[in-house]
Order: sequence, then C-alpha cells, then structure tokens
Amino acid sequence: MVEYLFNVFKDVTKLKWYTIAIVSVLFILSLFLMATYKRQNLSTKAIVYGGLSIALSFTLSFIKLYRMPQGGSITPASMLPLFVYSYIFGPAAGIIAGVAYGILQLIQESYVVHWAQLLLDYPLAFGASGLAGFFKKSLPAGIVVGGLGRFFFHFVSGFVFFASYAPKGMNPVWYSAVYNATYLGPDLIVCLIVTLIPGIKKAIEQLKKGV
Repeated sequence: MVEYLFNVFKDVTKLKWYTIAIVSVLFILSLFLMATYKRQNLSTKAIVYGGLSIALSFTLSFIKLYRMPQGGSITPASMLPLFVYSYIFGPAAGIIAGVAYGILQLIQESYVVHWAQLLLDYPLAFGASGLAGFFKKSLPAGIVVGGLGRFFFHFVSGFVFFASYAPKGMNPVWYSAVYNATYLGPDLIVCLIVTLIPGIKKAIEQLKKGV
C-alpha cells in the first residue's frame, strides 16, 4: 500500500522549477483577480477561471493512479477542471485553455519524434477537451465528446508515429486504439463519477449560474 501511494505521487517530485513557477503564477494571478474584481465582465471571468482550471488540471495530472508503459496514465479526474471550464464558458474558451494546458504538458515532460506528432499529442489532443463546451445542457455528454476528441488525436499519433510499439503481428491501428482506450477510458469514467457526486454537481451548476 505504501509503495503504491509512493508511485501515485512519484511524478510530483519530477516537476521542473519553471513549470511550478508558471502554474503558481497562473493560480495566484487568478485568485488575485477573483478577489479584487467584484464586478467582472465575462471576458475577465473567463481569464480568471481559465487560469484556475489549467493550474488545477495540471497539478492533478501528476497524481497518477496507474501508469501505462509507453506513456499515458489514469489520474484523479485531472481533465475535469478543463471540461467544467468549457461547459461554463463555451467551446472557444475551452479549446484555448486546453491548448494552453497541452503546451504546459509539453514544457514539463515532452516526448517528441516529429513536429506533427507534437501537435497531435499536445495542443490538439488537449485542445479537444474544449469540445465539451458545445454541450451546455449536459456536462456528462460534454465530457464524453471532449474525451473522445482527445482520444482521436492520441489514436492517430499512436498508429502513425508509434507503430513500432505494436506487438508482432498486431495491426498498429488496433494497437493504438486499444492502448489509448486502456487509460483514457478509465480516466473519463473517473471524471464522470466525480460529476455525479451531489455536492460537486450542485457546486458546478451554481458556478455556471454565477457566470
């Protein structure tokens, strides 16, 4: 049990100082704006909540409940803040926040073999979380679509650039689909379960009404 908990939080110790600095500035600046602007317009609120969402998602992404051997992990709903942000502020703001989050992940722990793979696995994959914003009446539906959008880009990257990882005799397309679904599926399920908790569900709806 102790060893498992150590592995869950192991990646926190690998955070680079400049990544911590960026996330801290985002978080502190968002809190400052939230405290000082009592009557914020919609664009200011979008910036404030966007910064908080990116910082929260990034922090949660380094708590890994399960790690895949060639990258990818199951986290404690790390994408949920970005899904909720998209749900509240719409797809355009959500996509921008997702791209910014993807760039943060690229800065912290990138694995790049080609410029097109970089685009697919980082800004495009995480930017796709903003698709949740098209479902203003159903956060769960938005989470599923945003998650599928992310899956699509990782899936394409997988069979185009990482076909060599497929077991001998296994179709790279099938391998990429199975591999990415193995961790993205449970990660999305965790997000969905959290949104069904009555207290959290109520808080999200109140936050949306307040905007």
